[in-house]
Amino acid sequence: MSARTHTRPHPVAPVPTGGVDIRLPWWALALPALGFVTLLLILNPADAHAASGDPLLAHVVERIQRLLTALVP
Repeated sequence: MSARTHTRPHPVAPVPTGGVDIRLPWWALALPALGFVTLLLILNPADAHAASGDPLLAHVVERIQRLLTALVP
């Protein structure tokens, strides 16, 4: 003879209010930004060799690095 199983009723899902509520901690945005800036300061754009031979990207990165080093005492 099989026994009856008792199931609990599932609660009703809340109705969406129309927006997504995502909250990130402050460090979730600060740490990647800090890592990006650190890599810009450490890497030397003069050592980078582009496959196409166009030095435009190296000049842009070098100017950003000069700007950042001028801002940081």
